[in-house]
Amino acid sequence: MAEYSETVNTAESENTAQLARRIAHKLGLSAPHVQAAVRLIDEGNTIPFIARYRKEATGSMDDQKLREVADELCYLRKLEAQKEMVRTSIEGQGMLTPELAERLAGAETLAEVEDLYRPYRPKRKTRASVAKAKGLEPLALRLLQQNVKDEPLALAAQYLGEEVPDAQTALSGARDIIAETISDDADTRAALRKQYLAGGMLVSKAAKEDATSVYEKYYSFKEPVKKAAGHRVLAVDRGEREGFLKVSIEVDEDAAIALICRHFLKNNSAAAGEVRDAAQDAYARLVHPSLEREMRAMLTAQACEGAIKVFSKNLEQLLLAPPIKGKVALGLDPGYRMGCKTAVVDATGKVLDTAVLYPLPEFKRVEQAKQKLKQLIETHHVEVIAIGNGTASRETELFAAEVLRELKRPVGYMVVSEAGASVYSASKLAAQEFPQYDVNLRSAISIARRLQDPLAELVKIDPKAVGVGQYQHDMPAARLSEALDGVVEHCVNSVGVDLNTASAPLLQRVAGVSPAVAKNIVAWREEHGAFHARKELLCVAKLGPKAYQQCAGFLRVPDAENLLDASAVHPESYDAALLVLKACGFSTQDIGTPAMAQLPEKAKVIGLEELARRAGVGVPTLQDIMAELQKPGRDMREELPPPLLRTDVMKLEDLRPGMQLTGTVRNVIDFGAFVDLGVHQDGLVHISQISNRYIRHPSEVLKVGDVVTVWVLSVDAAKKRIALTMKQPKEERPDGRNDG
Repeated sequence: MAEYSETVNTAESENTAQLARRIAHKLGLSAPHVQAAVRLIDEGNTIPFIARYRKEATGSMDDQKLREVADELCYLRKLEAQKEMVRTSIEGQGMLTPELAERLAGAETLAEVEDLYRPYRPKRKTRASVAKAKGLEPLALRLLQQNVKDEPLALAAQYLGEEVPDAQTALSGARDIIAETISDDADTRAALRKQYLAGGMLVSKAAKEDATSVYEKYYSFKEPVKKAAGHRVLAVDRGEREGFLKVSIEVDEDAAIALICRHFLKNNSAAAGEVRDAAQDAYARLVHPSLEREMRAMLTAQACEGAIKVFSKNLEQLLLAPPIKGKVALGLDPGYRMGCKTAVVDATGKVLDTAVLYPLPEFKRVEQAKQKLKQLIETHHVEVIAIGNGTASRETELFAAEVLRELKRPVGYMVVSEAGASVYSASKLAAQEFPQYDVNLRSAISIARRLQDPLAELVKIDPKAVGVGQYQHDMPAARLSEALDGVVEHCVNSVGVDLNTASAPLLQRVAGVSPAVAKNIVAWREEHGAFHARKELLCVAKLGPKAYQQCAGFLRVPDAENLLDASAVHPESYDAALLVLKACGFSTQDIGTPAMAQLPEKAKVIGLEELARRAGVGVPTLQDIMAELQKPGRDMREELPPPLLRTDVMKLEDLRPGMQLTGTVRNVIDFGAFVDLGVHQDGLVHISQISNRYIRHPSEVLKVGDVVTVWVLSVDAAKKRIALTMKQPKEERPDGRNDG
């Protein structure tokens, strides 16, 4: 039994090694590194843990590469499982030949496997199956031989009967069988697929005329399949679903039929004529509709993947926006009927005060609202104001700017996206966090906290609700959630989490921490007080050694006696860190002090390879340890430019072509970027206006949160559209150049 187990394990290991080699070849990575990554994933390690603490094994692959490896691994295992299912099914029918088995084993995509399985897949009732039931399959096979001397009508006369009254009926049934045979031929479909990809056109036409429709530009639209832009594919898909468009794939029909004929016609005999007729029928009735669906599905899948990548990148940049730490913030959640909900939170996010203001003239309480806002600012020493960008945001911003002009000390404000805030404020989580406040005030608290620490607050919201994607409602829900959850996990673990202040929603995004364990960590903290050391995590219910290994390095204990507990150094590397300190002439008391600036030079004298050998770690881990010893628990976000705070407000009517403005990038999409100018209406910088050099995608130049200089191209006040450019006009350049 042990010998059998060892054989199975060896076979599994070899299969995994083969998969790793295929993944490495496709992604352009080292096969040993990919194999190590696959092994670590199979052992139950999380992607953030592998990326941060197993760099030697994986060749320092980052989160993104590791997720690509994991996705490819999942696809290849699904492919292998499908191959086995198909092989078993065909073998059960007694139809598996050595040649077919070899082709099946060599198939590299699910589409290839499907093509090979197509003739053997159990079918519903078809014209071909009906003809076969009438006994016409031998006639079809004889016609496919295309013997020069065969006369089709004479052959057909041999198959007459009660269900086949005449020769033409027999020939018609035989052609149905031949048509299905052609449609099911794997080689023919593969060749046609290449032809569709090379020369096919994505075409859309108006299904109903509506000049005001957002789909008007697609009423007469044509684009090569191989060049179809993802956002246009998604647009025509949606237009079709909403009944505005008719969408199709057009190809050279004559060329397609000619290709089929080259595969099946042997001569110019009368029998070949029947096969030619069957080929034309197969193409029009079976092949083209099938391949058209396949091409549409492929284009949509590619467009969705592209949109998910854009959404993921935007989400990452939003979550990693620099926090405004150490400042008392006031959140304003604008509204008409219910007034403007207001909340003041201290530097740690603790609620200090709340109020409801009525700043709009309709309520005739503007002066009272002014005095109350001034009182809140002065009483709590408010330093920044966050204004939600929802209903009545414009009016609230004007009101706030007027109040700030009357203050004796500077207070800046920023309009923040309140996407998802209402969902959060009405959630069970918000009710547990702020049971003493009503739904509306919870939203104001969330808006204030978003300005203080976007990451800590936004993790409480479904990533799909943060408003930085395109066509997100058209995406495959499971795939989108998987990708966005991976982004949130990456961001949280890249920044690290304070074990003593983090909420349960934030903790459950830490590698290895499940929602139940996150709640248990908070419960332990509430019962026993603050954590004093990382190792106390092992006292938390359901947090075992494996979970501790995965999460410990990402959880910080700022006031711990062991200074390494406040850093990103993993507990498994504490001995290595102490050895590095000692070898370079430092003590633990020097961690994080100015003296550690000399650490790289002293390590260089010893030699990184030698120092790593002494410490029993690899050079990548050594370098990470040294970085943490110099700046333990550093927040990568603090190195980014701070968010743009405003003190006054502009109106759309104030904008003029050529005007230079500074704004914040709110969203990056396939065809450009939306920039917040402080006029309540975001302006669009089209991809053609981002740079003077050619760029394939706006994300090559811009990211969410960037503070950029733009020039107004045009303003359409009626449609509330602002066209912007980032290409500095020549007359603006002191040297007359325009390099972009």
